[in-house]
Amino acid sequence: MDEKQLVLNAKNGDKDAFCSLYSLYKNRLYRYALYRLGTPEDAEDAVSDCVLSAFKQMDKIKRPEAFSSWLFTILRFSCNAIINRQAISRKTADIDEMAETLSVSDESITEKTELHQALDILTDDEREIVLMSVVLGLNSKEVAKITDYTSGAVRSKLSRSLKKMKDFLGD
Repeated sequence: MDEKQLVLNAKNGDKDAFCSLYSLYKNRLYRYALYRLGTPEDAEDAVSDCVLSAFKQMDKIKRPEAFSSWLFTILRFSCNAIINRQAISRKTADIDEMAETLSVSDESITEKTELHQALDILTDDEREIVLMSVVLGLNSKEVAKITDYTSGAVRSKLSRSLKKMKDFLGD
């Protein structure tokens, strides 16, 4: 069954279809939330809040083909709520914990540290655009729907942000 049909079925109350949709998106949701919030616990909370909210609001989705953008918008709001509620900083989680969570080797821990430092030099908007584009693999049109920027503004901000990160990393 294709994604559009799963969305339509879930919209009509099919819990199995919603579970299938969750299976399609769970890893990308978690990765985005982890990068955004910095700790596995906060990421799990954000994804849980997002999925619960999406499940409750499934009947309100108007365009099944927009499910991905709709879902990531909910996740973005879930992350913002956690940030506001806990007043957490944008600092990354302990590198050992991050490495274990992402199953990275010891050799790449230094690279992960540098990457997180490079992300920290970006503004909140720039960081979100980079994470949505690179981690989630969303295109500029999809990111634009979530962030309320135009596709051109997203591409421009992404390009400038990646250049900032590249300059920071000295590559």
